[in-house]
Amino acid sequence: MRVAGLGFRRQVSLASLLEVMSRVQFEHGKPDALATSVSKSDAGPLQLLALTLGLPLLSIEPEQLARQETHTQSARQQGLFGTGSLAEAAALAAAGPEACLLLTRIVSADGMATAALALASPLNQQSDNSNKKTTGHDSENSQKTSQEIT
Repeated sequence: MRVAGLGFRRQVSLASLLEVMSRVQFEHGKPDALATSVSKSDAGPLQLLALTLGLPLLSIEPEQLARQETHTQSARQQGLFGTGSLAEAAALAAAGPEACLLLTRIVSADGMATAALALASPLNQQSDNSNKKTTGHDSENSQKTSQEIT
């Protein structure tokens, strides 16, 4: 499973999110899911991105984000989320134990959105996802869902 982690400022536009995701997809193809912090998962532009791409959106708990070792080290992100990069940490946490980064943090041209891509370990494809929630859209009927993944 490949998961795109996303970070963004409050004023982010759908265009900024689409820009970073188009770069992710150009380099590595379409991911299997999107992920971000629980505190950001209800943002309108992010919900529209999930709908547009037909991907589930995984909401990662703060404790899970703080456990991730990220390549990028931002003091601002460390203060806000307890990790060096929200995008990298969300991707790694959602992809599960022993996941690795395929793409370190990239930033949109306007500086409003970041993305990273993680690959789940083949040994952990069926890992315990109890600390992740999905708040995305079903790709078959684009119906909003919000449920705990078990």
